[in-house]
Amino acid sequence: MRLKAFLLNHKKLHIWLFADLGILAAYLLLRGQRALMNALADHITGPLRQGIGRVCYRVPFSVMEALEVGLVLFGIGYLIWSAVAVAGAVKGQRGSRVYSALLGALCMVLSICAGFCLLWGINYWTDSFQDKSGIYAQPVALDDLKAVTEYFAVQSVEAAGKVERDEHGLFAVSREDILKNSVHVYDEISKIFPFLEFDDPGVKAMAFSRLMSMLDFTGFYCPYTGESNVNVDSPACMLPSTVAHELAHQRGFASEQECNFLAVLASTASEDPAYVYSGWLVGYVYLGNALYAKDPEAYWTIRERLSEEVQLDLAYNNAYWAQFQDTPAQRASNKVYDGILKGYGDERGIQSYGTVVDLLVVYYQREQG
Repeated sequence: MRLKAFLLNHKKLHIWLFADLGILAAYLLLRGQRALMNALADHITGPLRQGIGRVCYRVPFSVMEALEVGLVLFGIGYLIWSAVAVAGAVKGQRGSRVYSALLGALCMVLSICAGFCLLWGINYWTDSFQDKSGIYAQPVALDDLKAVTEYFAVQSVEAAGKVERDEHGLFAVSREDILKNSVHVYDEISKIFPFLEFDDPGVKAMAFSRLMSMLDFTGFYCPYTGESNVNVDSPACMLPSTVAHELAHQRGFASEQECNFLAVLASTASEDPAYVYSGWLVGYVYLGNALYAKDPEAYWTIRERLSEEVQLDLAYNNAYWAQFQDTPAQRASNKVYDGILKGYGDERGIQSYGTVVDLLVVYYQREQG
């Protein structure tokens, strides 16, 4: 009887808890059903995210960041309110107050997780870009990696001379222009892959960009608000590719490695010189890092052929990120994000980003041939 009374006393919280657990259980049990996940993403969660996004894009600031600030303030307020409630409870009721406060906090966390699973977690189990395009990552031969890396280096040098530069020779296209032109970055590549067509809403600059750099984030797509948010504190030469990456998420692709590839693909096909240069440059970085791990001598041979302009941009980018390298905040952020990727089926976690190299080699080797 005591147990029944206890459960009834917290009836609403227990209903909330079991509803959260039911949604999470259903997601875990059904996520392997590709046809079901595709149907949910195409007809329910995708349109829902886009609809929410259309509303959130009516304001100039990032609604995601506003919600994050609100969540932090709410958490502090909830903690203070719970402590006061427990302290003011009559003798014999404090245990119940503590249980209620903890259960309420747990239910809120689980609701956030359940919402993420429905709005975005589903997309980890839908058809990928590789499935839709027929272009699949394959093992890369060293000679092929060298050839494509050199190709990207040559293209980077050519594109570097077509963008604005400051008195020091560094990339100087304004971030405002980059963000303004974001709505057209996928125009050309969508002609090759029609399934990439999408009414792009653009991207938003994050007010807490410096904090994002400390946490090792260059951008973030928020499924709760349907917004693509980008870090505008980091070097501008990489910003166009970051924009293209986040807009790949807008199209429903959850895989980070595929969105990295799509960022290069869309940027290099774009008619905007800033995006073209950024695409070749970022692609060269992915490929060069992979080549350096296999053949440092070949890497340096190609690196030395880069123009002074390209080398200046790379050096500036490296110097910027070096200040945040291996800090406690960065290590904690990477560990959490790695766990999230693995939790949604990306078993290789952050290391899965290497797959972008395989896709780049397969695609651009074909393009050259």
